Amino acid sequence: MPIRVLGCSGSIAAGCRTTAFLLDEDVLIDAGTGVGDLTLDELARVDHILLSHSHLDHVLGVPLLADSVMRRRSSKRPPIVVHGLPATLDALRQHIFNGAIWPDFTRLPSAEQPILRLEPFQLGDVLTFGARRVEVLPALHTVPAVGFAVLGAQGCWVFTGDTAPNPALWQRLAHLKVDSLVIETAFRNDEQQLAGVSRHLHPAALGRELQQLQQPTEVFITHIKPGELDAVMAEIHALDPRHPVQALVAGQVMPLA
Repeated sequence: MPIRVLGCSGSIAAGCRTTAFLLDEDVLIDAGTGVGDLTLDELARVDHILLSHSHLDHVLGVPLLADSVMRRRSSKRPPIVVHGLPATLDALRQHIFNGAIWPDFTRLPSAEQPILRLEPFQLGDVLTFGARRVEVLPALHTVPAVGFAVLGAQGCWVFTGDTAPNPALWQRLAHLKVDSLVIETAFRNDEQQLAGVSRHLHPAALGRELQQLQQPTEVFITHIKPGELDAVMAEIHALDPRHPVQALVAGQVMPLA
């Protein structure tokens, strides 16, 4: 059950793509600009999109993917299902699929056979895609937000989503075997005030969060801004964390048994 990192940057620049992961060949976890590196055939194989929240760097790929594959997907195939919190899906309806920013692909090419279907989930739900299971985890951000745990037979892959310090996350992870933790650190320590206002982590806050992770786990840092990778990772490594920590890299494939 491979998880391919399509994008893991906090914004865009040459070589920097925003958050998107591909589970196997058919499930996207977030849909940032990294989705654009998939071929048309790969895009057409996507059947489900899981959204952590409504911010543009995580949803931009949804309307563009729909437009790209509408002609390639057979009319006999069901719509691509976009899964999110009710507030996230409402934001898509109001601010993207409104005819002004983008056509409403939940009604195209026809209301009877649309290319997209919006499906709400709730915190704590376990979504099933064949034999695969994904649990919806708590996150704390400036808009309603979640993280995800892909549940394997021997452990799980966890993505925190965009989040501030979040006790509820660690309470839940204490009951899961976490093989890999993908956790955001969007700002340097000298920007901790901005991190607080925008509900993101900085290295010192990350260190305090990881102290609550009481199991051996590989930790991968995501959502670092373009040009800030070396500075943020230097501050993280200066913490002398108890877990191995490395920066997530676009193109990386993370296996899960």
